[in-house]
Amino acid sequence: YNVMESDVAGFDAVSKSLSVGEATLGVATSGAESIVETLKEMEALAVSGGSETADFTKIQADMLQKVAQITETIAASQFNGVNLLSTAGAGLSVVSSVNRVGVAPATIATIDVANLDFEANIDTAGMTAITSAATASNAFDEIQTMLTTAITGASTIGAAASRVSGQNEFVGKLSDSLKSGIGALVDADMEAASARLQALQTQQQLGIQSLSIANSNSQNILSLFR
Repeated sequence: YNVMESDVAGFDAVSKSLSVGEATLGVATSGAESIVETLKEMEALAVSGGSETADFTKIQADMLQKVAQITETIAASQFNGVNLLSTAGAGLSVVSSVNRVGVAPATIATIDVANLDFEANIDTAGMTAITSAATASNAFDEIQTMLTTAITGASTIGAAASRVSGQNEFVGKLSDSLKSGIGALVDADMEAASARLQALQTQQQLGIQSLSIANSNSQNILSLFR
């Protein structure tokens, strides 16, 4: 029982780790998807600057607002101190399982997610300012590169989040199976103990009956001498 109960406790801890990992990746996914949408809006602004009659001052002002929005989104995309989109952030390592083979000591498995560093890889600060149709075309090309990076990053985080979620569901079912197995063993032992108790009680009852019969026979013999 001790090994199985230890594994159940281990899987409970793994489930908590996976739940925190799910939340962390969920925040990162939301941030990455938001940045993708903002870059698409910037793309539309760059397209609108393709004509020399466009209001470049307004377009550039709107573009700077979008750049600030991306910066804020990156900074806010953190959970429990982990930010997978920031340069200052580290990667994420999620304990995903406690594995045991035979009598060998248990080992820990993890799901590792690298830091995507949108802050450095999506260089909105270095983007060409839109002051003419030509600069709008340059900005459009730069946005395409950033958009590809953002879409790839969002897909990577989404895939990791799906993996962690699936593993969490599996670990929950595995823990339930172990608990059910422990329960079955305990029930079996209780049934065996109950059977032994009933046998002992029967032996005691037979012993009492035997003594009663013996005492009764003694009284019968004595009555013959009266």
